[in-house]
Amino acid sequence: MAKKRPQTKAKRPQTTGGARTAGAEGDVPVVGAREPCPCGSGRRYKACHGRAASHAATELVHRPFEGLPGECDWVALRELVPAATVELTLKDGLPEGVPAVTLATVLPMAWPALRRDDGSVLLGLQNDTSSGDISRDLADTLQRALEARPGTPVQGRRAPADSPRLQDLLDPEGAFEPEVHSGFEFWVPDPENATPDVTASLERANAAAIPTVKLQGVDAAYWCETPEKNHLRWVMPHAEELLLDALARLHAAGRSSLGEGTRLVGSFRAHGLTVPVWDLPSGVTAEDVEKPAAEFAERLAAALATDTPLTADERRARGGLTNRQVTLS
Repeated sequence: MAKKRPQTKAKRPQTTGGARTAGAEGDVPVVGAREPCPCGSGRRYKACHGRAASHAATELVHRPFEGLPGECDWVALRELVPAATVELTLKDGLPEGVPAVTLATVLPMAWPALRRDDGSVLLGLQNDTSSGDISRDLADTLQRALEARPGTPVQGRRAPADSPRLQDLLDPEGAFEPEVHSGFEFWVPDPENATPDVTASLERANAAAIPTVKLQGVDAAYWCETPEKNHLRWVMPHAEELLLDALARLHAAGRSSLGEGTRLVGSFRAHGLTVPVWDLPSGVTAEDVEKPAAEFAERLAAALATDTPLTADERRARGGLTNRQVTLS
């Protein structure tokens, strides 16, 4: 579910609709990539004004969920959590005939979206997207799902470069409260009448799902159980350099653990945010780390507020954390 993707410095590409902008000359007609550019430069469109449109469509947006309520949880559901759902609130309200819009980590058959028989919409988050802007691709899928015939899935495609993003469609004041599930039964309201393909997909997905629990006392921290050890993966909103300094201060002082037998082992980057990871003994449950995580959050807040230069020990600790950092997206 986690893919390595090339990095760029792009944040939010400001794009136009292909060949519809030609400097001071204003709007020009859309032409083929190998045809002369309408701006009169004498070059082919793909080597002139088409280059910017192509680049905008493929450029990676560094923080695609920035500005959405629950950005850290969006990242967690995209990269960490096997089975979860969130009710979404649209900025303009639900269209007629659509009783609900629900974000889901994964949908049966890896569908990008599904319009159920009752008209409700499920939007899949853990899908490969065609452009470098996950938010724009998801918004395009959502818009098409809202208009799809009930009872049909919606296939993915590359979203038009000037189409809306999730930030344009979702209510910025709407709550984002993930519900983590032990399996994917939410796919099928009536399992007894599911098609054989959906039933087989459900069985495969349930067998592969890693038990995961969202902590209640802190934001965007997820406990998971694996055969050899358990982990806590915590998506944090702080600027990367500032967070690494703070973690290094705590690590050098021996205050970065979550209790006996636990260890901060590193972090990874995902969609512009940093995700520290702790190893936990196999007997440590999500409930066991609720209080230690809340106490760690207080220590981290104090370390984040410290602006003195790092000591030699803290610099070594920071180097160790940085060397163990992995970029997922």
